[in-house]
Amino acid sequence: MSGPLSFDDEPETSGQPEAPPERKPEAPPPAKPPGISRYGWWLGVLVVLILAYIGFNTLRNSGGGSRGIAAGNHLPPFAVPLALSNLNGDANIATRPDEGASGQRPACSVRGPRVLNECQVVSGAPSAIAFLATRGGDCTKQLDVIERVRARFPQVRFAAVAIRGSRNDLRSDIRKHKWGFPVGYDADGAVANLYDVAVCPTVTFAYPGGTALRTTLGLLNEQKLEATLRELVAGSEKRGWRPPR
Repeated sequence: MSGPLSFDDEPETSGQPEAPPERKPEAPPPAKPPGISRYGWWLGVLVVLILAYIGFNTLRNSGGGSRGIAAGNHLPPFAVPLALSNLNGDANIATRPDEGASGQRPACSVRGPRVLNECQVVSGAPSAIAFLATRGGDCTKQLDVIERVRARFPQVRFAAVAIRGSRNDLRSDIRKHKWGFPVGYDADGAVANLYDVAVCPTVTFAYPGGTALRTTLGLLNEQKLEATLRELVAGSEKRGWRPPR
C-alpha cells in the first residue's frame, strides 16, 4: 500500500515482513581538486563529515527549540501501521475527508488489528505515547523503562511510534527487548512533524480524550516516569475519569 492509510486495509496474507527495498548503488566519492594530495583531500572530507555529525547531534539533543505537544493542547489524530504487522503505508494525519497527502479518510476512522490509531489510544483512558528513532541509545532505554513500569499502571494505555529508519531493525528491537505495548511505524515522519518531535526520546502524556498533561524530552528514569504517571492518573480522576472496575 502506498500513501496514507485508508479504510482499504490489505488482508493478512503472510506473517513474514515485507522484503527490504532494493538498495541503490552508492554514489562515487567526489573527485579531489588538482594539486591536493590524496591524504589531504580525504582528511578534509573526514573533517567535514565529523562537523556535520556533531551539528546533527547537537540539533537532535537540544531539540532545536521544539517542545512537542504543549500542556493543555489536544493530541492530533494519526493512524500508522503497527511495526510488527505486514501492513504498509504512510501515516494518516487527516482530520476530515479528502485531505490529499494527509489522508483521504479521517485518521480517527482508520482502524484495524494492524493499525496504531491515536484516537483509540486516548479514548477513555490516560495515555503515554513515546516517540523514538531506531538508533538505540536513550530511545531504546526509554522504551525499556516503560516496559518495566507499565504493569504498575494498568489503567494507563502505552504506545510508541518509531520515526522512519529501518522497519526490520525496529522489528528486531521489539522482539529482542520484548516490548509488550503497541509500536507504530511512522515511515515518512509525518507524525513526528505533527507532534513537533526533535528530541529522542520524547514522551507525550495525555488525559482521557487526548488533552496533553505534558511532553517530556530526554530519558526519564523509573522514578521520574512513575511520578509523571501518578500525576497523570490523579489528574484524570480530578477531571471525572474513573478506571474501569
